[in-house]
Order: sequence, then C-alpha cells, then structure tokens
Amino acid sequence: MKKIVIIGGGIAGLTAGIYARKSGFEVDIFEKNQLAGGQCIGWNRKNHHIDNCIHWLTGTKQDTELRNLWEEVGALSSDTKFVENDKFYTSYLGNQCITLWKDVERTKRELLELSPEDEQEINTFIKHVNYAACCEMPVKKPMDMMDLLDYIELGKAMADMQKVLKMYGKINIKDMADRFKHPLLKALITDYLPREYTASSLIVSYATVASGNGDVPAGGSLAMAERIEERFKKMGGKLYYNSAVKRVVVEGSRALGIELENDEMISADYVICATDTMEMFDKLVGRKYMNKKWRSCYNDEQNYPLSSSFQIAFSIDTKIFHNMNTVFFDCEPFKMNGKMIHRMSVKSCEYEPTFAPEGKTVLQANIIQYDDDFRLWKSFSKEEYKRKKFELTKVVEEKILRKFPALIGHIDFLDCWTPATYERYCHSYHGAYMSFITKKNVKSFRMKGTVKGLNNVFIASQCYNHLVVCQLQPLPVNLRCRGF
Repeated sequence: MKKIVIIGGGIAGLTAGIYARKSGFEVDIFEKNQLAGGQCIGWNRKNHHIDNCIHWLTGTKQDTELRNLWEEVGALSSDTKFVENDKFYTSYLGNQCITLWKDVERTKRELLELSPEDEQEINTFIKHVNYAACCEMPVKKPMDMMDLLDYIELGKAMADMQKVLKMYGKINIKDMADRFKHPLLKALITDYLPREYTASSLIVSYATVASGNGDVPAGGSLAMAERIEERFKKMGGKLYYNSAVKRVVVEGSRALGIELENDEMISADYVICATDTMEMFDKLVGRKYMNKKWRSCYNDEQNYPLSSSFQIAFSIDTKIFHNMNTVFFDCEPFKMNGKMIHRMSVKSCEYEPTFAPEGKTVLQANIIQYDDDFRLWKSFSKEEYKRKKFELTKVVEEKILRKFPALIGHIDFLDCWTPATYERYCHSYHGAYMSFITKKNVKSFRMKGTVKGLNNVFIASQCYNHLVVCQLQPLPVNLRCRGF
C-alpha cells in the first residue's frame, strides 16, 4: 500500500487524509500542536469557551455539493443542528443602527425607511444579493483542473453571478460605500470586510448567509474539527500530535519523506503540505521551489495584502447584552500601532449556551490588523508585547462600556490574542487567517496544488486556495485532496 504523509492536522489536512484513505492509501498526519483543527479551533478560559473560527460556514444548505462534501468528511451530518440566528450583522453610528437581516426583504424595507434618498442604490444592492444566492463553491473537481466544458457548466449553474461581477467585481468596498448618501449606510457597507476587498466579496458573503448556505453548526469550530478528526481515525488514518516537522526530505525531484523536529525520519511515497504555504516554501521544502507567481504575491504587499486581527474575549451577563450577535460601532478615536481606530466590533456568542456558565455569554471584540501591524507586534520584547496587549485591552474595554454602559460591572476579561498568536500557533504568515485580500484591478490569486520540481509533493491549504488541490498521478486511483 502506498503511503502518504500529511504535514498539518487542520481542516485541509484532515480532509486530504480522509480522501486519501478513501482512495486506498496509508495515511499519517503530523500535527505540531496538541489538538487537531488548525485555525478551526477553540480554547477554554475561566470555565468559558472561546471560539476562534466559524462566524458562518459556507456549505450548510442541504443538497448542495459542498454540504454533501462536508457530510462525506464528517464535519456535518443530515441531522446537524445549526444556530438560530436571524441576522448577518448590525452597524451603529451614534444612536442609529441598521441590520443586514437574513430576511433580505426585511433588510430592504429598513434600508429604504432609513434613507429614501438612497432608494436606487439600495434596490441595486438587494437585487444583486439575490443574484449572488446562486454562488456555490464547485467541489466535483479542483478549479485548476477544470477544462473548458467544466467552466461552461459552472457558468450555467451560476449565470446570475456574472451580473454581480459586472456591477461589483471591479470596485472595492469603499467605492461601493461611496455610492450611498446616508453615513450609516456607508458604515454598514465598510464594516464587515477590509475596505480594500472587491465589493462582490461582501455581496457574496451576505447572500451566502441570507440563502441559508452560511449557517453556524452547533458546538462551533472545535466541535466540527473533532468530528472530522474522528472520521479520519475511524477510516484507519493515523494522527500524531505534538509532532512538528523540520523539513521535507528531498532527493532529486522526489520527496523521500519528512524529518521531524526530534530528528526522526518518516518515509513516504507522497507528501502533502497542509500548512501555511510560506512555511512550506520557507522551511519545509525551500524557497527554490517557490515559483514566480508565489514570489510576486508575497513580495507585493501593496497589491496582495494580508489581514489578521487583535481580539479580546470577555465574559458578560447574558441578560445585559441580549440577541446582539455581531455589532459594529463608532468609538472615540484611539491609537493602535500608530493608526487611529474609529470603529470596532463585538460578537456575542449567546447563540451557543455551552460556551459559558449559565447566565453568562462570551463577548469577543475584534480590530482588524495588516502586514505592518504584524511586524510591529513581532518587534516587541516579551515584556513589551504583554504590556501592549493589556494596555489595549483596557482601552477596548473602556470603549465597549462607553457604547454599552449597561455592561458596567457585568464584564470580565478572559483572554486576548494578536496576529503574532496566529503565527505562533499555526505558523501562519503575518498571522493571517484569510487568503490575500482580493483587490480591484489586481489579478485574483489562484495556484495549482502542485510544487514545480517535486513530482510527489502537493499543497492543501485552506487559506491560500479556497478550494485547493492536488491530484496524484499516475496512480491506479486518482486522489483529490480537498481543503477548505
């Protein structure tokens, strides 16, 4: 039996392992942490659970290709329970607020009531959200392996998406916001994603949630990762924890296996790197295997920026902050990493009662960070880093209490983390947990799941290719490793 070694036990690595087992391979996954799941993880503080990942999960709608795949790998089942939630997010500006509801017609009514003078732009926005409901991730074949007929079929299935891309694909979110007259609508549009993103990204995100294809599975991120992990193990796969990989052992144009940090050698017929791609090129295989496209993206932060965040988790009394979910609000400006922060967000995890003791809810605050923020966090000494985190925590808490004074005396700090935390835990480049920001007038980033010069090393990364992946040939059974 041919053997595959997978580096990284996140969702991409576990998914690749399941499909490798289905195709008849012996599979070993090596995970550097004590838990599998990668970015799809959570942790406990003061009897509370902090969920790191799922704000909404693409592919929750029954009878879609991605839902079928999620069930195939054990992430979801036909009877999976989902969180009851009627909104995407809410934006405040002063004492006014407006919500993007899952009920798109309700959103339309309330937007028009707020700003009749924006009627034309509101109608255009809502119409294209409805168009984008057809947008589903193709999973029958990796996009880098599609031929002309495949793209024709995909185009037929998502014909209305062409209308979305025509209207919003060549402008960014800030440009879109500038089309509205009401200041609260401008804030609503720019709040959720970095404003450099193409506007179509926000349209598709809202449409995914509104159409029921972007719900939150009960139990959250860690529970979903554990279900996939259990499926992999039941299929006979082996998962090794606390097993950091030092390098891929290469001879000529082939990998012979891997070397662990403890110097143990593991032989393999094939190696799949389900890690951050910069870690793969910088450490595991070497930069000589990084092609021009990879180099150009990593070297051009202006056109291919990465985003992360500074986050803080609090415990609050459920009755004080009820049914709020994700809320963006304006605050008295404060300086963070040399930048003035005018708006921030908080997310209530009231929807998942298992995350906190009875009567309590986890509230998470989020401030977006970029490449330069990461470098600043990394420049601090250990003592400076700790001091800076807690100084900013106090500032953020004060801004939350100023906006929601009912929380005074009912809020307790749990934990805070930075882009440097993501780099440390997941080896993610610049602490990013998303792909390169898709900017207007910049060619979108898409790469094959192969490594030029190494004919048995493949890439399966959820961050840098939303549907990656790799096909091993010329084996008796084709293996498609799919990562999300």
